[in-house]
Amino acid sequence: MMAEVLNFSHQLNTVRNTYSVCLLLTSLLLTSACSTSSKIAALKPEPNYSSAIVYDKQESYLNLPLEIQVADLQNQTNKYLSGLIYDDQVLEDDNVMLKVWKESPILIKENTGKLEMALPLKVWAKVRYGIEKFGFSAYDTREVNLNGIIRLNSAVNIQNWKLVTNTQIQEIDWVESPSIVVMGKNVPVTYLINPAISLFKGKISKKVDEAIAKSFDLKPYVLNALEQLSKPVEVNPDYKVWLGIQPLAMFASPTTLANKKISFNLGMKAYLETAINSQPTVKFDKNQLSLQPAAPNGTDFKASIAGVVTYANAAALMQKNFAGQKFESGKRAVTVNKIDLWGKDGKLIVAVNMSGSVNGDFYLSGTPKYNVDKKEIYLDGIDFVLDSKNKLLKTADWLVHGLIAKKIQESCTFSIADYLNNGQKTMAAYLSNYQPIKGINVNGQMTELSPGQITLTPQAIVAMMVAKGKVSIKIDGLE
Repeated sequence: MMAEVLNFSHQLNTVRNTYSVCLLLTSLLLTSACSTSSKIAALKPEPNYSSAIVYDKQESYLNLPLEIQVADLQNQTNKYLSGLIYDDQVLEDDNVMLKVWKESPILIKENTGKLEMALPLKVWAKVRYGIEKFGFSAYDTREVNLNGIIRLNSAVNIQNWKLVTNTQIQEIDWVESPSIVVMGKNVPVTYLINPAISLFKGKISKKVDEAIAKSFDLKPYVLNALEQLSKPVEVNPDYKVWLGIQPLAMFASPTTLANKKISFNLGMKAYLETAINSQPTVKFDKNQLSLQPAAPNGTDFKASIAGVVTYANAAALMQKNFAGQKFESGKRAVTVNKIDLWGKDGKLIVAVNMSGSVNGDFYLSGTPKYNVDKKEIYLDGIDFVLDSKNKLLKTADWLVHGLIAKKIQESCTFSIADYLNNGQKTMAAYLSNYQPIKGINVNGQMTELSPGQITLTPQAIVAMMVAKGKVSIKIDGLE
């Protein structure tokens, strides 16, 4: 009996020792678990982008200064005013038949704000002269040839796309003025043909005005140029960023004549539209564009500059903010090892790989906004993305709501200054003697750059900036 008791006691001690060892091992394991970091797997938000095409339309006023060299006006007018320019074949009404030719090219110059023209003429006249008394008439006729220069003066304006002139004849200088003998007296032929010349003056002035109007019908010339200018331009082929122009209305300023040229401005109200992933929606319909005789209310243009930065580049920029940093709060500390970025439902997802008091990938979500002063994008309303069971919140509430989280959020920014500078350089290239086609020159300057919307595309973050300034589109090279 004693032997059985001793054996049972020995077994009991063995169990107790084994239990103690188990307790000790369990205690050691728990202590070890508490002293090392936890591995947490957060829910990964999958990328998701809107399929809608992004447009950014700005209403702008552009200035189109036009210059017409007086020499060009002279050349064009001579094309439309040539040969026989006046023909009166009726003798009975005023005793004169009259034909007038342009003998040599018309000469045009500007003087004190008006056009002065000298039109060399060759005149053939058939003059009937004699007496009629007591029912008896005695007439004779004579054909004469005259040469002279008709001097004209004209004001110029723009109306309905054309150069409109109001030409007045100042005088006629006859190279020779032959005379005939009428009733024993020498009578200058010019005196006899004065009635016809008076009628001829009004008609020749009209002929000159018509020739100038035909020479400079600006509508097809300007509209064809604007049609070329309005073709969408892919300003950033890598990210499919397009710029389009849609003229809405045209305004003509009064003309000025000085320095051997006719100068005037065409003001244009237009939409400047930036589109992403597809060509702009703006369309140019030249049949709907009229020329109004009033100045536009504005003088500035507004266009959108796209500052494009890939997710990889943005992550690399953000990574610099975390480089070498250890985020601490009390006894807890984490180090950010890697950053990844993508878009989801209009928000920027920041994947943060951490090590330290906790290990794993964590996800932040926020709305990207632009800081004008720092030229950087930051996340507004940033928060951790948690799964449905809130495992992260239960396990590491100190990370989600503590000081470390705030410090991490403050580092979730990246500068786009370089990208905006590149965008400005691109825009500047279109404002510095840019020639979309021969004869059209675009020049201007930017005076202001302000933030617009930020768009997340599958390829990159696109920060739209509204550029303001002045631009002139010079149409030159008449042929």
